[in-house]
Formats: sequence, C-alpha cells, structure tokens
Amino acid sequence: MKFLKFKNEKYEEQLKKIPHNFVAVHDEDKKESTLTIYGIIGDSWWDDSTSAADVDNALKQAGSNDLVIHLNSPGGDAFDGIAIYNRLMNHKKKHNAKITVHIDGWACSAASLPPLAADEVIMGAGAMIMIHEASTIVWGTKKHFRKEADVLEKLEDGIIDIYMMKANVEREEIKTMVDNETWFSASEALDIGFATSTATSQVVEENEEVTLLKAQLLEKENEIQQLKNTELEKPTPVKQNRAVRLF
Repeated sequence: MKFLKFKNEKYEEQLKKIPHNFVAVHDEDKKESTLTIYGIIGDSWWDDSTSAADVDNALKQAGSNDLVIHLNSPGGDAFDGIAIYNRLMNHKKKHNAKITVHIDGWACSAASLPPLAADEVIMGAGAMIMIHEASTIVWGTKKHFRKEADVLEKLEDGIIDIYMMKANVEREEIKTMVDNETWFSASEALDIGFATSTATSQVVEENEEVTLLKAQLLEKENEIQQLKNTELEKPTPVKQNRAVRLF
C-alpha cells in the first residue's frame, strides 16, 4: 500500500512508524465492545492495515454493545474511512448504542472520518486530527486526468458533508481547511466541534469535582466540631418560696 505524502512533511516519518494493530474485545457483562485501530486504514495484501471489512466483522460480533474505540492512524483509503464512518453510524442507530472514540495519537486523512460518528470524541494529550485534499495516482491521457479530478472533487464534497455534521463553522471555511491541509491540536479540535473533550479538560473537571467535595467535607467537619465545642447551657435553679398557711 503506497503511503501518500502530506503537504506538511513534519510528521511524516512519525506517521509511517505507527504499527498496525487491530483488536476487538467484547465484554458481554458490561455490554461494551472495545476496538483498537492503529495504523493504516484500508485493505492490504499483507494484513498490515485495518479495512472497513475488519470493522464490519467486529461490529457483527459486538451485537448491540456500546463501542469504545482507540484510534491512532495516519489515514489511508478514503472510501474505507467513509465506509467505517457509515458502519458506525448504522450500529448506533440500529442498537441505540453509545460510541466513544479516544484519539490516542493521530486521526489523519481517512482516519479523521470514523470519530465523527461518535457521541464522544476524547483527544488524548498531544493528539492531533488532520484533514486534507483527496489524492490518487493516475496513469493515462489528459482525458483520464480530467476525469479523475472530477471524481476527486465529488469525493471531497462527500467528505466535507461528513465534516459538516460536527463542524461549527461555515462550509467554505472547512473547504479551505481541506484544501490547505489543516492540523488540529486537541484544543483546536474541541473548538471546531471535532472533539467533545480532551484528556487535559477531563483532568481539570475531575480536579474541580474533587476540590468541591473536599470543601463540602471540610464544611461538615467544621460544623461537627462547633457542635462538640458548644457546651449545653445548664438551667438556672429556681428558688422555691414556701408559703406559711395558718389553720
């Protein structure tokens, strides 16, 4: 499978080194299936990538379970990315299942599509999402090149339709981002709507909750201590006047 170059070559070597790993674990007690998708998206003769068929088979075994997906991928085949997105959407609608995606490292190119089917997308510390133009390899006449360019434009329009399901900006802005190849940090993905939370924001929320609970506990302890330190007032003795009665 050919690894297509990105305009920004800063991370290319790192992306190439992401090892392939596809694992599906089904917990029937929790009614939850966990999928790990690492490496290239698409089909390969050498079993070094994760295809839409792999995900489809895993979802058939998941039944009606909720899904937790751990993703770290440089992308790959756009149509496999689209098929995985649609397969996840179908699973969610059919079984009323919750889908949570953890972007552990990268969700680039075709791998940026499956997270958009999730109810929750959690960006790990330092994780990134990348969107860019569709690309292909063409051999032939000028007619073949023009025809392929038309196909790529239609493919991009469909992909932008998927991005717009989550993006909180105008379509033209997303199109410009696709044309320019745009990399989103965790906080930027959160701002544009591609993510629902980050590992950092979750830690902050947890810390705030712990701080609040500690404050409430301290307040209760102070109230108890005040009660212990308060002496009950002793009643003032009443002098009894004995009346002398004459018979």
